[in-house]
Amino acid sequence: MKILVACEESQAVTIAFRQRGHEAYSCDLQECSGGKPEWHIQGDALQEAYSGKYDMMIGHPPCTYLSYAGIGYWNDKGRVLKRLEALQFFAKLWEAPIEKICLENPKGCASPTIAKYSQSIQPYYFGDPHIKTTWLWLKGLPKLVYSEGDMFTEQTKIDKPEPIYIDSNGKKRYFTDAMSASNGQAIRAKDRSKTFPGIANAMAEQWGRIISNQ
Repeated sequence: MKILVACEESQAVTIAFRQRGHEAYSCDLQECSGGKPEWHIQGDALQEAYSGKYDMMIGHPPCTYLSYAGIGYWNDKGRVLKRLEALQFFAKLWEAPIEKICLENPKGCASPTIAKYSQSIQPYYFGDPHIKTTWLWLKGLPKLVYSEGDMFTEQTKIDKPEPIYIDSNGKKRYFTDAMSASNGQAIRAKDRSKTFPGIANAMAEQWGRIISNQ
């Protein structure tokens, strides 16, 4: 079976599926940074999603104008149109003619505008010592399983991590934001959007097993 990982340049999810023997391809307008260009399609993710070639899609639609993290800028000039464009892109991915779909985003207005999210997860549920609330929209796929040493999965939930630091506004920060002297915010946003390894491995292991058993 073929798997499309839409809007992914890091290739974290793609590589996790490939390591388990599945034919997965990342797709993004940007060049990939995961080191496997032969598994990357640099182009329009919607075109690939509607190509009829894939049995599963895991999509990471851009969240800049959807996430509640940016609610302080919600009413800035031009934001409403950009938010509607982002919602339309999200909706088109959700309605793609693919049997099994997972869309991933932080807390934002895509739920319930497009559809109610199916599951809320944290990186530390799957062994990564970080906090970042992530919503999953699932179609044709079960919720990800996590537990403390459960015999049915290798994903192990660890204790909730302590904040790495407290910023100048008194807000707790749970993982270091990558910053660049030259690009600053662009690098920070790009780095924050990467899928944590534990979540990528859980997707590949659990959903890949479903594919293999069909």
